[in-house]
Amino acid sequence: MIRKLCNTILLCAAAITVCTGAARAQAKVAKDPKPAAEATPAKPQPGDQTEGQRIFEMNCSRCHATPEGFSSRISNTVVRHMRVRAGLSAHDEQALRRFFNP
Repeated sequence: MIRKLCNTILLCAAAITVCTGAARAQAKVAKDPKPAAEATPAKPQPGDQTEGQRIFEMNCSRCHATPEGFSSRISNTVVRHMRVRAGLSAHDEQALRRFFNP
């Protein structure tokens, strides 16, 4: 009886987790409906590093210090993974990449 109850609770928790993740993904798509070609800028602009620094200070600096000495490969991977966790847009991701790798 207890085992059945535990399995039911575990199943409900898993269903809630999946539904919450799907809702967040759907809301994010609705918020940023740009085509992929528009999301990637052709050339970096002079103010991009300043914009990336601003985005870092607003979103990342609560938990992280400004990284120094990371290769572009590592910092791009970190930005890609943290973008999902922090709910950043594709534009913010590109600005952060330019900030970390001028």
